[in-house]
Amino acid sequence: MPKLERVAPEIPVVDLDESLTYYRTKLGFEVEMKMPDGDYAIVERDNVALHLFRDKAKSHSPASVHIFAHGLEELYAELQGRGAQVSQRIVSQRWGNRDFRIMDPTGNEIKFTEPLSENG
Repeated sequence: MPKLERVAPEIPVVDLDESLTYYRTKLGFEVEMKMPDGDYAIVERDNVALHLFRDKAKSHSPASVHIFAHGLEELYAELQGRGAQVSQRIVSQRWGNRDFRIMDPTGNEIKFTEPLSENG
C-alpha cells in the first residue's frame, strides 16, 4: 500500500539571501543546500524541510505552511527571542489545537501547532 513519507513545500521569496538569513537566525533552520545560481535553497530543522525559491517575476502570492510541533511554549519563546516576526501569539483553538504564526520577509506565514492534549 502506498504511504506518504514527508512533505517539503516550495515557498516563494523575493530575496533568497535575506530569506536564508531570516530562516537561519530567526527560525533556527540550517541551510542544507543552495543552488549556484542563487535562485533555490533548502532549509531544514528537525524533520521539516522547506524549499525556498526566488520569485523573480513576483508572480506568486505569499504561501502559508502549517508545521506540527512539540513544546509550543518553548518554541514560541525561542523564536520570539530570536526576533522572528510574530503575527499571532499562542491561541487555543476550539478544534483542540494551540498555535502561533510568524511571517517571513516576503510575507509567507508559518503556523506552528500543537494539540491541546499535550499541554495538560
